Amino acid sequence: MAGPPHTAAAIAARRRTAVGLLAGLGAGALWGLVFVAPRMAQGFAAVDVASLRFITFGLMSLALMVWGLWRGAIRPTGVQVRAALGLSVLGFTGYYTLLVLAITWAGTAVPALIIGTIPLWVMVLGKPEHLGWRQLWPGLLCTAAGLALMVSVDLRHVSWGSTTAGHYGWGIALALLSMLSWTAFALLNARWVRAHPEVDSAQWTNWLGVCTGLGAGCLWLALGTPWTQLAALPGLGLSLGVCVFTGVGSAWLASLLWTMASRRLSASLCGQLIVSETLFALIYSFVWDASWPLPVQWLAAILFVLGIVASVRAHREPAIEEVHL
Repeated sequence: MAGPPHTAAAIAARRRTAVGLLAGLGAGALWGLVFVAPRMAQGFAAVDVASLRFITFGLMSLALMVWGLWRGAIRPTGVQVRAALGLSVLGFTGYYTLLVLAITWAGTAVPALIIGTIPLWVMVLGKPEHLGWRQLWPGLLCTAAGLALMVSVDLRHVSWGSTTAGHYGWGIALALLSMLSWTAFALLNARWVRAHPEVDSAQWTNWLGVCTGLGAGCLWLALGTPWTQLAALPGLGLSLGVCVFTGVGSAWLASLLWTMASRRLSASLCGQLIVSETLFALIYSFVWDASWPLPVQWLAAILFVLGIVASVRAHREPAIEEVHL
């Protein structure tokens, strides 16, 4: 008599896991767009694209939050507002500000390598207690090897004498801080949404978005290009369209999907799914450039996919909690 309930519970758990996997991969696909967005928004600096994207995220979230409150959604408490403010800094404005400064002082390649280790740190630090290290090693090794191959391509084009030693050291330090910032966001955000099932994924996304929009306004005022200069650039409509599109897709929708994934999957499996961002970014970049990947890049992409598959197999029987959409 105990068979059917256990079977139904197992089916429900697999279904929730499948939804979480699809949501995490969808978030990675949308995040990957931000790597080609600055190239599409010609004349806009990277900080301009990111700031306007986050401001769009904030405005859309504010409109949806007001609409939700009018329809009877729960109001955030002071504690919840502070949590959203802190996590928005860790995962959005603070993280990106540190990364921009790191790239300014240390170039692109080494900060990219440091940021590329985020999936590994999230996988290691977010490992469930029931999961042994032996089960995680295949996914970790595939991901690490893929990242090493991908960065090796970038390192071939680095001009190591382009920065002074002092600035370079500060750049590396800031890259490490940005890596720690997003790693902390991934772990703390997952813990928060699991501990607060009364706040659904859309509400939490909107709260994060409003806080991120406020931070993005400050980021643009501090580091962005004045609006008078942006308005004089050719192709302003296209550039603004890219910012709005990535604000809606790569910020709001991606955050919603990531929250859904964080509710359903362990932090270590979510960490592995972050690799999909790099994978999709490569695909979009090759399509935009109308070029084929190098053999080493093909190999890196294959290792990324194998790493995701290995990690999913290792997490086939996680203890997943009942959650709200």
